[in-house]
Amino acid sequence: MNQFGTLYRITLYGESHQPAIGVVIDGVPPGTPIDPAAIAADLKRRNPPLIGTTPRKEPDAVILTSGILNGVATGSPIHAMIENKNVRSHDYDHLKAQPRPGHADFVAKMKYGGHQDPRGGGRFSGRLTAPLVVAGSIAKMFLPYTFSHRLIQVGSLKDMDQLDAYLTDIAAAGDSVGGIIEVRIEGVPVGIGEPMFQKLDAALSSMMFAIPAVKGVEIGTGFSGITMTGSDFNDRFIAATGQTTTNHAGGITGGLSNGNPIVFNVFVKPTSSIAKGQETYAYDTESVRTLAVKGRHDVCIARRAGIVLENAAAIVFADLTLHHRASKPL
Repeated sequence: MNQFGTLYRITLYGESHQPAIGVVIDGVPPGTPIDPAAIAADLKRRNPPLIGTTPRKEPDAVILTSGILNGVATGSPIHAMIENKNVRSHDYDHLKAQPRPGHADFVAKMKYGGHQDPRGGGRFSGRLTAPLVVAGSIAKMFLPYTFSHRLIQVGSLKDMDQLDAYLTDIAAAGDSVGGIIEVRIEGVPVGIGEPMFQKLDAALSSMMFAIPAVKGVEIGTGFSGITMTGSDFNDRFIAATGQTTTNHAGGITGGLSNGNPIVFNVFVKPTSSIAKGQETYAYDTESVRTLAVKGRHDVCIARRAGIVLENAAAIVFADLTLHHRASKPL
């Protein structure tokens, strides 16, 4: 429910406007150097001062309360807590009567009978990606792989040099826009993953879809492979080490890493909370009326979601890498 992984296992807790959010991380190899500055740097990348990102700026100071001694992991669970400092819960009062189109307000009310915390999206808020970034940052501290990401498209725009002007126009219209982010992991050996229920691509997709606003994942060439024949799509071997001429499979074959770079794209949908008026149902009047969402929201979530996706992928690789080490032939 609130956990992911087995050998590298994380438990997320908290809600957007509760006193704190955080994560308990189990499975960090003892002796792993823990660098708080690296964690802080990743969290800063999650909330940069850029056009199109939310004006809500949290200090995101991580409090590490267990599992670390003299700067290294002890082998016991690591607890990382982040206090919520910059909250304005009254901005969400009007949403109790009128759920936002595209957001989890309606389904949460139905599932939890109105007992959910609606402030700031509560448990469904992107705020919960902050402890996810922390867990991924720590995972990268013992993984010998290189992780990176890049924003490759926002709405109809593919030239990221024009992004500020494009998002300024979207914001002026009181609207929002989605984006596509490419995530890349290099240096992964052959064999990470399992052939059935712990396939590397399945585990990565499962984690990506756990992140709020993610609506699409494609591995390697992905959907554009529909126009290719098998002779075009197949990655042909040219060396005994597994080197191939192409990487249409995105570095994953049969659920296992194949030695090529792991490459996948993620579609992050437009922000649901927009100032532009929308006609939608209201419980208090039992009628459809205009809703203009208040509060502080992103024009383009994708602009700051890259580090979330990258670090979420690191969590997956931490878990499956530990499995791989444990299952090597004698």
